Amino acid sequence: MHTVATFSIPYVGYLDEDGQLSADAPALAADNDLILDLYRRMSFLRFFDTKAVALQRTGKLGTYASCLGHEAAHVAIGMAMRYEDVFCPMYREYGVQFVRGVKPRDVLMYWGGDERGNDFSGPKHDLPWCVPIATQCLHAAGAALAFKLRKEPRVAVSVVGDGGTSKTDFYGAVNSAGAYRLPYVGVVVNNQWAISVPRSAQTGAETLAQKGIAGGLHCVQVDGNDAIAMLAVMREAIERARVGGGGTVVEAVTYRLSDHTTADDARRYRPEDEVKNAWAREPLKRLRTLLEKRGLWDAAREEAFKAEANAEVDTEVNAYLETRTQPVSAMFDFMFAELPHDLAAQRAEVLRLEGGTHG
Repeated sequence: MHTVATFSIPYVGYLDEDGQLSADAPALAADNDLILDLYRRMSFLRFFDTKAVALQRTGKLGTYASCLGHEAAHVAIGMAMRYEDVFCPMYREYGVQFVRGVKPRDVLMYWGGDERGNDFSGPKHDLPWCVPIATQCLHAAGAALAFKLRKEPRVAVSVVGDGGTSKTDFYGAVNSAGAYRLPYVGVVVNNQWAISVPRSAQTGAETLAQKGIAGGLHCVQVDGNDAIAMLAVMREAIERARVGGGGTVVEAVTYRLSDHTTADDARRYRPEDEVKNAWAREPLKRLRTLLEKRGLWDAAREEAFKAEANAEVDTEVNAYLETRTQPVSAMFDFMFAELPHDLAAQRAEVLRLEGGTHG
């Protein structure tokens, strides 16, 4: 008997929970303007997220999926992508989308039950939010195949949670990306909980990154609370894919500090000490500590930015709240190029009840 193949999963992390950089940190870690930009974007995302949860609690927003704790992973993905690349999100990657030009009011409209939110600002070739688990991975693999056939130097990026890696959709995307050597990067944001199912019960795999090995993809695990490591890994994976070097599965190890959604109560299944320990490792604190050590941030700058960010969030909230509700008949407008006769009859009846014409 002899070994025909061996595999390993590298782990990447540069900035620890005390804001200390390792000696092997990449060159981008020395770019103070870049680090400041990362921190500001991550902080804004948290301000927005806090406000969105408050809107839901006061009945001004529907069920909402918080991104608390995911800020480093999401913002880094967005900053590593080019405009022409395609992003295939799940349903909480607002940090990626804000970097790519999506407006907070678009996110609020979507969770407020208005599908016009899915016609969001930013690149029109990016895909809308995808609530069915892991199907966005297949969408991204399909887009990547199109890029390869057209010989376009573009990359498709998808995000899935730890639970989503148990779905056949994820495995199908990985297999296709490897078999056809597609420009695909699949990010697994491992936040330790698939709603109430812990990572330990989700899979027997030692890492989630290794699930890409069977498909022949590059695989790496990264500290998802380290924005510097996330940005470095995503840049490398995306550029490798762009030049024909094949796809990558990136496992970003982080923690969901919030409930799964505002319809969930994580206190029923998560130990209090686990959450407390996770807060000690959260991404914003370590990046802020680094900036403070470099003399680039302090309490006064933090308060000034907080005021600026909250004012911007309030502007977006007001734009959402002031958006006129669509008529009921609008539900028929984008279903078919030509409405079937039964739906056409229903639409006519709705128009009659609305007392006017529409569309």
